[in-house]
Amino acid sequence: MPATEATQNPVPPGDPNLSAFVSLDDEPLPVSFDTNPADRRVDRVLAYLGVLDDAAPLFRSGTRVHGGGVLLAMPALVQSGVFTVARKIYGSIGPAFYGLRNILVALLLMALLRIKRPEGLKEHSPDDLGRVLGLDRAPEVKTLRRKLSRLAALGRAADFGRALAQKRVADRGAAMGFLYIDGHVRVYHGQSTLPKTHVAPRRLAMPATTDYWVNDALGDPLFEVTAEANAGMVKMLPPVLEEVRTLVGERRVTIVFDRGGFSPKLFLQLIGDGFDVLTYRQGRSRRIGRSRFVSYDAVIDGFQVSYKLADQGVRLLDGKLRMRQVTRLGEGGHQTPILTSRRDLSAVEVAFRMFERWRQENFFKYLREEYALDALVDYDVVPDNAARDVPNPKRIEITAKLQQARAEFARLTAEYGAEAFMNPEPSRPTMKGFKAAHGKLAKSIREAFDRVTALERKRGDTPARIPIGDVVKKEIIKLDPERKLLTHLVKMVAYQAESDLFHLVTSHYKRATDEGRTLIQSALAAPANIVVSANELRVIVAPLSSPHRTRAIVCLCQELNRFPTTFPGSCLRLQFSVASGK
Repeated sequence: MPATEATQNPVPPGDPNLSAFVSLDDEPLPVSFDTNPADRRVDRVLAYLGVLDDAAPLFRSGTRVHGGGVLLAMPALVQSGVFTVARKIYGSIGPAFYGLRNILVALLLMALLRIKRPEGLKEHSPDDLGRVLGLDRAPEVKTLRRKLSRLAALGRAADFGRALAQKRVADRGAAMGFLYIDGHVRVYHGQSTLPKTHVAPRRLAMPATTDYWVNDALGDPLFEVTAEANAGMVKMLPPVLEEVRTLVGERRVTIVFDRGGFSPKLFLQLIGDGFDVLTYRQGRSRRIGRSRFVSYDAVIDGFQVSYKLADQGVRLLDGKLRMRQVTRLGEGGHQTPILTSRRDLSAVEVAFRMFERWRQENFFKYLREEYALDALVDYDVVPDNAARDVPNPKRIEITAKLQQARAEFARLTAEYGAEAFMNPEPSRPTMKGFKAAHGKLAKSIREAFDRVTALERKRGDTPARIPIGDVVKKEIIKLDPERKLLTHLVKMVAYQAESDLFHLVTSHYKRATDEGRTLIQSALAAPANIVVSANELRVIVAPLSSPHRTRAIVCLCQELNRFPTTFPGSCLRLQFSVASGK
């Protein structure tokens, strides 16, 4: 299957959950003492005096407001629960004109408008962006950074992410049957000393941080966990799955991951914990005869698939672990074995679910390019756990010397054996004569053997792992995780909202498989007329580049209008339409 835009998020069967687009719960509405939406001096003074926690959104009518189309995402953002959850987790960030709600709205709409960093605000008119936010002007770069620092200082980003994931699971539990887990490495270019890990695109070991993301069956992100010291997947799967169990309850979930998590002992543990496993088989395995492969054709989740598969049972851990192996035969004869504990699925669905793993790779690529996933919010560091154990460098050094000593011993013994094979028996018919002739070589062999024995004894007395504080003499540090996690959560919610709009428009746009996300991006970035009445905020999006694209957005507006949403912090119901092309 080609890696197209739409297949990052397959279209779920049936209609999307339109009833999910509802208003916020009973949030106390802020009051504004300003009468002119373009001049918010009174509210700013009240915030300065400490009597205003968050400025009320006041919209002004206008034509062709730059980026006004981004308000199309507001129903999906409200449905995500991000504003309600943030209020419960953070409460308030103190008296401010740009309070918690306004900062969240700003960050989310910035992400959807592809303003990828706070510094990107310098390239946009604060007045234009403010009109979309319901404010007289958007926050400045230093203001946004200060608010992020204040939120990070509270140390509640993990709770925030967990609550958002719980809301997602509650709304879309059907998509949690298969969860995809993969690690994403972010290279670090700062001056601090951080643990290194292998960076696959560069084929180098570089300072970096590794985040493990969990995506649902539709490819949408659910949550992420930052690995301590770039721990591998085998080590990280148990804590990640503890979080999964907290979110999904006792339901049976199939975990899909790549070869980095291959460990039969771990599989046995996970199956015992109530999870099913689906992964590639690592290492050598017996090739299967071509006659055992069967051709399968099926339509799964709207996709036509065709595989040649062989289905069989296998035993691992000396027969303690019984699993199912589905092997795919490629066009060039290459065989790809897949292991799973699921015996109720057809072989073709096992292969399909495994190969769907590339959606997560596309997700990482998309977020890197469109949301600047790898960008560092700051270079702040915090103390790390000095008791964390790491490989003992002295043992590594001894092991390297031992390998050299063994290689030298093997070379000398091979040379001695060759001399014995070539020994001229007429002149040296006895072993005593042979030894006397090669005494110097025999002495070197004994010395090499003694070196190997001494190094083996020394390595046995040296612990394999020791606390990192015994290795690194300076302070043990790591990148401050709070701001990074906060910004990742914002990008995750923005991506989810974009995905929801994509699903809504798919049935109305024939080229959605190839251009669906591009269409949504164009609509969100389009100018719009804004018409404000007593209880309604009407957003009239400008026509797009072609009639068929415009018609698709007209249908999207109709879908959104079926379940009107109230703009956060106001009593204004959002209504969407597309301006006439005339």
